[in-house]
Amino acid sequence: MHLKSLELLQFKNHEKTQLQFSNEINCFVGLNGSGKTNVLDGIHYLALTKSAVQSSDSLNVQHERDFFAIKGLFELADEKPLEVRCTVELGKKKQIYQNGKALAKTSEHVGYIPLVLIAPDDTELIKGGSEGRRKFFDGLISQLDHAYLDQLIRYHHFLKQRNALLKKFAETGRRDLTLLDNYDTELIELSLKLASQRNELLTEMAPLLQSHYSEISQGQELVSVIYETEALRDDFRDYFKNLRKKDLITKNSNAGIHKDDFAFMIGGHPIRKIGSQGQQKSYIIALKLAQFQIFEREKGEKPILLLDDIFDKLDDLRIAQLMKLISQHMFGQIFLTDARPERSRKILTDLDPEVFYFSLKEGMIVPEN
Repeated sequence: MHLKSLELLQFKNHEKTQLQFSNEINCFVGLNGSGKTNVLDGIHYLALTKSAVQSSDSLNVQHERDFFAIKGLFELADEKPLEVRCTVELGKKKQIYQNGKALAKTSEHVGYIPLVLIAPDDTELIKGGSEGRRKFFDGLISQLDHAYLDQLIRYHHFLKQRNALLKKFAETGRRDLTLLDNYDTELIELSLKLASQRNELLTEMAPLLQSHYSEISQGQELVSVIYETEALRDDFRDYFKNLRKKDLITKNSNAGIHKDDFAFMIGGHPIRKIGSQGQQKSYIIALKLAQFQIFEREKGEKPILLLDDIFDKLDDLRIAQLMKLISQHMFGQIFLTDARPERSRKILTDLDPEVFYFSLKEGMIVPEN
């Protein structure tokens, strides 16, 4: 899987940008705010149909414009071309096209282009709330299994309906318990299925996480992810139903996989509490490399790797270990950003893979080679 070319039209600070890429390493250099990360975010859109930075599509439309468009030409493992186009027009539904054909649902596209992003704010997976961790693991599984994504969408649909019904009960004083039973049945069964798949993923990921952590950090600590869920209880059906009285009082659903969390552990303790900054960075990189390896196993090809501003956020040891993996051709096509051209050139010069440099200045990107 390779991205051969990219076009950005009225996307963030890119008025009209057209790029041709190396199949190996593509490095974007320029001052902060020049649009380096926006190029990576455009690639993220083409793979996952959404921004890695902004929660709202409309915020990615260039100022005083009413739409943006992103187009990429990919070469698949069988050397077949795949053109992907994403368009967002203010006030209208986002549209994804594959080889000119509009998809009925954007979710149909997820999984076609496996992608892994390592970004400066990734440590928020450790420091932030449970929602971010659920989104990470759900996004990972969704790229591997389209049925999982469909079930997850279905789950959140019924969860929204159930919570609205609970609020309606409180407002009107009337209770339609038959309808509530129907929602309960759906949420219970979907929780059981989704929790099982989340648990299977962590079983596969465990040895990969440990291996990559030891390699990146040169440390001997044992690391793991503990899946915290009530849905794997033998009595989960009864547990869910027994919370109905509490649900009616709080006007909210208190059981289900939307309450799950993932505890990141080091030496048997939560890394968010005892881990140093270096340990936390190593853990996150190891987690993303485990994600990369799982994608490669399941898809039979290397995913695209985006590395945003990593040279500025990692110490020399971790940069050296990551570059060692790159030189050993562990990865496929890589896109990375750096605010200091001389630093990236120094780090990348001795690597075997081909490197294309792109300089960003005053909203323009010019290939340097």
